[in-house]
Amino acid sequence: MNLTSLMDVFTILVFFLLTNTSSNEALDPPKVITLPDSVVESKPRETVTLMVTDQEVLVESKPVMSTEDLVQSESTVVEAIKEAMVAEMDKALSVAQAEAQKAQGESGEAVAEATEQAAAEPPEVNILADRGIPFNLLKKVMSSCTEAGYTRISLAVIQKASQG
Repeated sequence: MNLTSLMDVFTILVFFLLTNTSSNEALDPPKVITLPDSVVESKPRETVTLMVTDQEVLVESKPVMSTEDLVQSESTVVEAIKEAMVAEMDKALSVAQAEAQKAQGESGEAVAEATEQAAAEPPEVNILADRGIPFNLLKKVMSSCTEAGYTRISLAVIQKASQG
């Protein structure tokens, strides 16, 4: 029995599975956060990630402050969050530039146009917040992000089937 053609099919199948499993486009929330359910049309882009758990606030998995301190904060703009988001601005701008280059193609002129478009594109942040976090805390977090220069704010949710 000749197995050469069967081995070719298995090799192609293994290669296909390896390349597709490594490209995970969705955000994986940590186990300490239970995201709310919602009907969404688009998947989140890979940008700066800010997580609000019941214990602490994290920017790119680095602790910034405790949620208790956020609750006790009187101002709508929290300086600790604002400073952490300003520190991550380079990553947000590089992600916007990479997406613009991907959309424009890889020619020399397109790269220059993509760089200009990325400079005009506002930086984006994805906020992962536990569904039990009150909105007044999220309002403080979003205000701090806006003050840091992030004008595109996305709230991560669990995608449900559309009701249509």
